[in-house]
Amino acid sequence: MILYQPENGYCYNSDTLFLYDFISNFVPRGKVLEVGGGCGVLGLLLKRDFPQIQLTIVEKQSEMVKFIWKNLETNRLEAEVIEGDFLQLNLPPRNFDFIISNPPFYPSTLKSENRSIEIARYQEHLPMAPFFQKVNQLLKERGEFIFCYDARQIDKIVATLPPPLKITDLRFFHPRLGKKATLVLIRTRRHARSPVTIHPPLIGFEGANYSREASSIYKRANTKSVKI
Repeated sequence: MILYQPENGYCYNSDTLFLYDFISNFVPRGKVLEVGGGCGVLGLLLKRDFPQIQLTIVEKQSEMVKFIWKNLETNRLEAEVIEGDFLQLNLPPRNFDFIISNPPFYPSTLKSENRSIEIARYQEHLPMAPFFQKVNQLLKERGEFIFCYDARQIDKIVATLPPPLKITDLRFFHPRLGKKATLVLIRTRRHARSPVTIHPPLIGFEGANYSREASSIYKRANTKSVKI
């Protein structure tokens, strides 16, 4: 998949590819909403692999919306694209089977001089509590919310998720064996009753090379980035 990205703006990274792999395990179906699409990589990968889904992508930055349209056209995929702030959009309640997101989650004390990168990375642009509340309103009664976040904030995530959203699956990403987790992949579902499944950790590197699983994920995603 060819993905055009801005030369001097935010570019997708391995977090999005790991999230794509995690979501794929749960076979997305029906109406799928991606919040904060960037250049569209997460939604487009899922649309490529699961063509039956009805994909909607929300993105607040005009420049990135243009890249989403370009990438859809380049890869001959279809989706509804909505430009706007997710928290301010008037979207129909109880309308989506899946909501997915690699949201901005870094603490607001950190900053970037690049406005595009700042919006894409720092949580003040999509605060956790109102984000989760709106997701809860838009999901169908048995709908699923699958996302990734800073692993160090897992306690806050658990405390902030509004009922009846409940975590069903967790997987932690570690850059290397013996290193602390830096990312957590989370699947939640409304009205879930099953206990939480904690999956084996995902390891980024083994020595100087990608781990076997990480290499497999990159190969499956099969993305080629073109900066313009």
